[in-house]
Amino acid sequence: MSVQVVSAAAAKVPEVELKDLSPSEAESQLGLSTAAVGAMAPPAGGGDPEAPAPAAERPPAPGPGAGPAAALSPAAGKVPQASAMKRSDPHHQHQRHRDGGEALVSPDGTVTEAPRTVKKQIQFADQKQEFNKRPTKIGRRSLSRSISQSSTDSYSSAASYTDSSDDETSPRDKQQKNSKGSSDFCVKNIKQAEFGRREIEIAEQEMPALMALRKRAQGEKPLAGAKIVGCTHITAQTAVLMETLGALGAQCRWAACNIYSTLNEVAAALAESGFPVFAWKGESEDDFWWCIDRCVNVEGWQPNMILDDGGDLTHWIYKKYPNMFKKIKGIVEESVTGVHRLYQLSKAGKLCVPAMNVNDSVTKQKFDNLYCCRESILDGLKRTTDMMFGGKQVVVCGYGEVGKGCCAALKAMGSIVYVTEIDPICALQACMDGFRLVKLNEVIRQVDIVITCTGNKNVVTREHLDRMKNSCIVCNMGHSNTEIDVASLRTPELTWERVRSQVDHVIWPDGKRIVLLAEGRLLNLSCSTVPTFVLSITATTQALALIELYNAPEGRYKQDVYLLPKKMDEYVASLHLPTFDAHLTELTDEQAKYLGLNKNGPFKPNYYRY
Repeated sequence: MSVQVVSAAAAKVPEVELKDLSPSEAESQLGLSTAAVGAMAPPAGGGDPEAPAPAAERPPAPGPGAGPAAALSPAAGKVPQASAMKRSDPHHQHQRHRDGGEALVSPDGTVTEAPRTVKKQIQFADQKQEFNKRPTKIGRRSLSRSISQSSTDSYSSAASYTDSSDDETSPRDKQQKNSKGSSDFCVKNIKQAEFGRREIEIAEQEMPALMALRKRAQGEKPLAGAKIVGCTHITAQTAVLMETLGALGAQCRWAACNIYSTLNEVAAALAESGFPVFAWKGESEDDFWWCIDRCVNVEGWQPNMILDDGGDLTHWIYKKYPNMFKKIKGIVEESVTGVHRLYQLSKAGKLCVPAMNVNDSVTKQKFDNLYCCRESILDGLKRTTDMMFGGKQVVVCGYGEVGKGCCAALKAMGSIVYVTEIDPICALQACMDGFRLVKLNEVIRQVDIVITCTGNKNVVTREHLDRMKNSCIVCNMGHSNTEIDVASLRTPELTWERVRSQVDHVIWPDGKRIVLLAEGRLLNLSCSTVPTFVLSITATTQALALIELYNAPEGRYKQDVYLLPKKMDEYVASLHLPTFDAHLTELTDEQAKYLGLNKNGPFKPNYYRY
């Protein structure tokens, strides 16, 4: 996407008429804090924050008549013609000259010597010499990285899903410093920062709303004084969110909410930029809680805002540092699991600060949960198993937004999809969408793939695992690792065999085996990637929720769980429309009066189900 497209949005989107409302009017009409309204307003002076670069800064265009050949290097024009000659005539036969050269034999018996320039290009001797210079005592994984030049040149996302460092030393045992001399972080390898920065820059191109918010609100610094402690997946998309929060005035400390989803190079880039980050791919359970504690328990720094994904950070503070809640203004939570834990605290009267339920906001649930999982489920399964989906029998446990996305993707690939569900409304939706509703026991012996996405615990038990067919694939698309009873598989009679990163065979005494992915943890972020554009929607929603809670006047939000105001949902959506060159229809005054709506929204009541 180009910056110019986003600029069109910047000029169009602010016409939600927030700029025409005074802060007091906006606060009374929309129920938002002045800072939140300011973050949604256009920049001062009416300038376009996304204006294209001046012509002088653009790269020169090719000259008149410059075709594709103009892009070729000089060497490209000197490619030998031997291979082309040999392919062009199928009747040519190849022979070897007595001196080792290659000859071409035409149908009439004429023998001609092929050009030897090809042989000069393939410098086997030099390559062998280079290879022999390499260390001989080296592990298999290290050797494969040494042979591949691209592997040593770049730590890409794909590299992170296997292993982005040959050093097996725990990051907790290392003494590392960034270029500024700071050691307030713990990552796998700070030297990977340059590669992580490249990934962050790529992610920025697919996160237009977050970048627009950063440019529009950074002058006012609506999060000045905010000290945010976060526990989310640490990916390039999260890095864009963290740097946006920093640009808006916040101080941040961060840990990972999943032991497998961290991109080591991105964590290194954030640490190099000065963010205290404590995370690496492949943490142990002990490492996981140690990292969270290092974010929270620091001398001279106390958080006043929490951004959580799964509720582990909130749980840790309640358990270890309950007095911190005296200065915490609010919690922003984005997962089903974390929101469930917040509602439990609220019901028990133990929730002592306001909390914003981002998971059930429309922009999170309908886009991140549905569209993100619709694409990433296939990516995760392909990367880990290389399987073909056509004709495979799949059971998807749960038909919420995540389940809907998974089922739609698998059905489109030709799979036979069954659904299990406890909610009769979701069950009826599954039936109307063409899926057969079953109990897991009814199909567990015949299915090829089992996918859980309920947010519950023990959805797949040891009894189910015992009855599965040989080579059945078992994975989880929910946030928590509680849906599959993996602990029941760690018994002496069962053998665990690592196939590749995040792929294990669990073998029964009779030889039957199942394929367990990511040890029952979140498949897409542990084994593949997720679409950046969708995460832009969620990240922008999180940023606005933090701004709203941090700046809300005392008394607006009590010690309870709240949904994001509808106006913010609509604003986040409108920021992403220009990417598709989409044009909203505007109500006339007569139409707005007839419907009883404000011309600029919100357009739906809070109880509306999209």
